[in-house]
Amino acid sequence: MVQGVGFRFFAQRSARRLGVTGYVRNLPDGRVEVYAIGQPPQLDSMRAELKRGPHLASISEVAEEEAPVLESYLDQFEIESGGW
Repeated sequence: MVQGVGFRFFAQRSARRLGVTGYVRNLPDGRVEVYAIGQPPQLDSMRAELKRGPHLASISEVAEEEAPVLESYLDQFEIESGGW
């Protein structure tokens, strides 16, 4: 669970810096979903960034699960408008 402003922009900046593609979006229950595509070292670094979060965020948990690679997200990391 994430509390704080700017987490989606933080995730996008981190992903772009690390060469990770995918998306980030808010979920209706207040959580933030990140779908990340990259090599294992990139994803390890992304996970570490998400656990740290931006300066004013309070991160209570980062859960991870495998997902199929969606070809529509292979070229960039996007901020999506929401998962609802």
